[in-house]
Amino acid sequence: MAPGAPDVDFLTRFNQMTREVLAEDPARKLILVVGGGAPARNYQKAYTAAAGETAVSASEADWIGIMATRLNAQLLRALFSGLCKLDVVYDPTKVTEFPGRIMIAAGWKPGFSTDNDAVLLAERFAAKIVINISNIEKVYTDDPRVNPEAKPIDAISWADFRKLVGDEWIPGKNTPFDPIASKYAQKTGITVLCVGGKDMENIRKTLVGERFFGTKIS
Repeated sequence: MAPGAPDVDFLTRFNQMTREVLAEDPARKLILVVGGGAPARNYQKAYTAAAGETAVSASEADWIGIMATRLNAQLLRALFSGLCKLDVVYDPTKVTEFPGRIMIAAGWKPGFSTDNDAVLLAERFAAKIVINISNIEKVYTDDPRVNPEAKPIDAISWADFRKLVGDEWIPGKNTPFDPIASKYAQKTGITVLCVGGKDMENIRKTLVGERFFGTKIS
């Protein structure tokens, strides 16, 4: 939602699509966990540049990213204020109720990204699927920006996916899904669907359980 400045076109279309999906099924609820996007990366880069590479604290860099997620989440909550009865959730282990149709969550604490918060909330509210919407349409065998031989993946096991992303979290790390979150998703049996954010109809398909274009990790 914030590849640079907030993407108004994406937010407008996502707002409309989400409301239509909820209107189709009165029992459906959605938990929306938002990342930091470009603001997080830009402020983390500024911190590294000003402090010097050797003086950077991973915890402080994470907190900078977390604050960016909270700003994005507040914007998202304002957009869905009529459907969201809770304040933005920061600690996924403390929320016990889910009034309304939508819950908005942001970053919690250092050590992982909001991917991990999404997995924790999925477990807490017995959701079996996490949909990861980002600027990539599929997971690849390697980074296609640097390796032209990288191949797109339709479906992959958690064991094989974790071989691709490793087990270590680095603030601002750019992976299809956070290594810490991946480990916990594998442990709890949660499936992750990775889809691109440009095709709103494709996102709708993931929400209603239809055949979609992306990668399934399970």
